[in-house]
Amino acid sequence: MRFSVQGWAGDYGPPAGLELEEGATIDPDVEIEQSAWSPIRVTAPPAPEALFVDGVRRVDANLWIEAEDGVPKLALAASYAAGAVLTNHRALVVGEEVRRGIFTAASQAESLHTTHGQYQVHLTPGESPEKLWLGLQGQMSVLEGVVAAAHPEAPLILVDGPLSHKKHVPRAVGYVKTQHVHYLPEQLRPVLAQLRAGERTPLFLIGGGGWNRLSWYAKLPLKGSSAIDGLIRAEVASGEVAAARKVADLTTATILRFASEGHKEPRAPQNLYPIGGLERRLRHLLGDRELMVRGLRLLAAN
Repeated sequence: MRFSVQGWAGDYGPPAGLELEEGATIDPDVEIEQSAWSPIRVTAPPAPEALFVDGVRRVDANLWIEAEDGVPKLALAASYAAGAVLTNHRALVVGEEVRRGIFTAASQAESLHTTHGQYQVHLTPGESPEKLWLGLQGQMSVLEGVVAAAHPEAPLILVDGPLSHKKHVPRAVGYVKTQHVHYLPEQLRPVLAQLRAGERTPLFLIGGGGWNRLSWYAKLPLKGSSAIDGLIRAEVASGEVAAARKVADLTTATILRFASEGHKEPRAPQNLYPIGGLERRLRHLLGDRELMVRGLRLLAAN
């Protein structure tokens, strides 16, 4: 396979709103009827033990792969990792995995074995930068699911982002830190502004994408902020509402213990302390980007 490495840095950022799902349907009446929606104050104790699962990704370089028709196709050479932290009286890293991949729509793409790492091919359904980034995001999410599934004994498993590739993990809770999408109908959105730290919304059902899940919003403490700051969304695979209610209360109570503060974490309070520490460790495990690029250039030259 003939390819070239683009001269400028490849990490130009992912498209916003990667959690958006077309055709999603919302049912807000599963726990409480819409007419009675209001913030729910959680009084349940936090989980005595919780598993936090997260991943990081980095584009090492943009590649141009020579196609049979002579038109080069864009590819991302990327490194990504996933790990897990178990918290009780202390935080302990209990799993970490690192992968590297070539993300492209070029059917003739081959895996690359450089002096500093091996990149496996992952074909994407399109060649736009957004499609390539979604391919990378999807593989990182799959790896997070692998790490989470290795520790099913934890009473609470918080995985970063929507469940999607992690829905097979028992008791997994998807933890969405940023809110790019309005899931609630417009008439219920004022409830979000009424939430206070330690409160959550009633459950609502999200359908679409071939599966259903129960979701809720919760509020973390953040001093001197607007009404919407400190908001997170969580979700579980659809099941009994009574069971999901218990998980929602347990999750809301537990994340209060680990909410970060602005002087320590720029993404406070949503980027919980165990997640922030795990991300720093995983980025270190990705290795030096310049070494990865050097290996790719040497391989391209040969």
